[in-house]
Amino acid sequence: MRIPRIFLDATFISTQSIELTEHAFQHAIKVLRLKQNAKLILFNGEGEEYSAMVESINKKSASVKILEQLEPVKESNLFIHLGLGISKGERMDFAIQKAVEMGVTEITPLFTEYCVVSLDEKRRQKKVSHWQGIIISACEQCGRSILPVLNPPVTLSIWAQATDDYSLIFDPLATRTLKDITPDNNKLNLIIGPEGGLSSNEISDLNKKANFHAVKFGPRVLRTETAAVSAITAAQLLWGDLLK
Repeated sequence: MRIPRIFLDATFISTQSIELTEHAFQHAIKVLRLKQNAKLILFNGEGEEYSAMVESINKKSASVKILEQLEPVKESNLFIHLGLGISKGERMDFAIQKAVEMGVTEITPLFTEYCVVSLDEKRRQKKVSHWQGIIISACEQCGRSILPVLNPPVTLSIWAQATDDYSLIFDPLATRTLKDITPDNNKLNLIIGPEGGLSSNEISDLNKKANFHAVKFGPRVLRTETAAVSAITAAQLLWGDLLK
C-alpha cells in the first residue's frame, strides 16, 4: 500500500511530535481515515521530507511523531515558468494540477485580451487561495517536495515586460518547432492563452521582444488545458527529466 504524503507548513525535527494543521488533519484523518500508528510522509514544500507516524487522534485534531528524514524526489533540471491565460473553472484547475505533476517550477495566471474571467480583489484572493490548494494536493499526489511558486495574476503585457528568460509563444503560423530551439541556461517560459487563445495583436507584440520566440505546436488546435500539459510534457522530454 502506498504511504500517503501530507503537506505541513512546519520545520521537522526527528523524534519530535507535531500537531497537524487543519488542512493536514482533514486530508489525513477525515479523507484518508488514517488511524493511530499509521505511517505517512510529511513534506514542507521547501524540499524537506520525513517519515512519520500518527501518534494520537482527537475529534478535531491529531498529532504525529516525526521519525526520520527521507531523500525526496529530485526536481527537474529544467526551470519552467508557465504563464497561463486565466480560463473558466475546471479548465484552469486541471491545467494547474497537471502542470504541477509534470514538473512546472512557477505559475503566473495571466489576464489576456480574450480572457472571459473577471476578478475583483476579493475574488482574486479567493481564486489564488484555491489554486494554491490545487498545487499542494498535486504535490501530495505526485511525490514532489517543493511547491511550485504561484504568483499573483497579472496582465500578459506586464508579465512579458518583467521577464528576460527564454520564452515560447505557440503560434499555428510559426515556421519553427520545439526541435529547432534550445532554451538558455535550462530556463524556459511557456505562454498558454485562455479558451480563445492569444490575439493576433498579443502575438505580434510578443514577437517584437528579443527573448520571445514563436513556435508551431503540432497540426491540431488544442484546448487551453491540453496545451499547457502537452507543452510542459514536450519540454520535459526534450530538455528535462521525463526520460531520465
